[in-house]
Amino acid sequence: MQKQSSRLALAAAGVTVVLWASAFVSIRSAGEAYSPGALALGRLLAGVLVLGTVLLIRREGLPQRAAWPGIVVSGLLWFGVYMVVLNWGEQEVDAGTAAMVVNIGPILIALLGARFLKESLPPRLLAGMAVSFAGAVAVGLSMSGGSSGGHASVLGVLLCLLAAAAYAGGVVAQKPALAHGSALQVTTFGCLVGAVACLPFAGQLVEEAARAPLSATLNMVYLGVFPTALAFTTWAYALARTTAGRMGATTYAVPALVVLMAWLFLGELPAPLTLAGGALCLAGVAVSRSRSRTSATSGTAEST
Repeated sequence: MQKQSSRLALAAAGVTVVLWASAFVSIRSAGEAYSPGALALGRLLAGVLVLGTVLLIRREGLPQRAAWPGIVVSGLLWFGVYMVVLNWGEQEVDAGTAAMVVNIGPILIALLGARFLKESLPPRLLAGMAVSFAGAVAVGLSMSGGSSGGHASVLGVLLCLLAAAAYAGGVVAQKPALAHGSALQVTTFGCLVGAVACLPFAGQLVEEAARAPLSATLNMVYLGVFPTALAFTTWAYALARTTAGRMGATTYAVPALVVLMAWLFLGELPAPLTLAGGALCLAGVAVSRSRSRTSATSGTAEST
């Protein structure tokens, strides 16, 4: 039973990273027609509509009162601040620089998880994260070269740093909430909190939607339905069944998948350094999610 739960959690994490990787392609298109705040609000409203409908069909209702502090904090930081600031930051720096800076997020998650959630920092997790971060830096450097028109501003780097901090804080706040509410409940109301926080951008959203091309609007809706509604729910499901640090490390697979998707769907042939960086990201994830024989044996003994 425990093995089946672990496999389901791993599959859920896999769905999350694939959909989050696909989001980069959609953000690139939608961001040409929508400003950062309007794009975040439109994405969140689409997500709330889908999640709210599923919640009503399943009749799950409201989560327990103890879940609300984590829901509100994660909603403000992750669904609100993170999405707006990341959209803005990616307009100020090239994609490679953004990837390098934002990928300090999993490291912050591990450190915050150890401090506030009393999670351990096993050597394999730290080693895997170090390998994956090196891979993310390699991917970022390969995408930020002068030949590819890379650019970066101090403001953009600071915005990406803020996005990484908001992402880490949101994940750590969400973890205890999942002990008092289902993945669907925590995701739905977190998304709603983020949407309410972004309501000041409603005027921009209406104006920009009136003149935006259909492709950009469809990409915004896609972001709300799949990388937000579905992917954040599968993330919460997996997070409830493992540590925040290990889940954060799993997201290092995203840069490698972005490289692959850009190659397959956009015809962007990756450079050798990009491929090497992507391979390092995946290798680091494998190391960080593996367990030593000692811990695996003790875990089996505890479960019997």
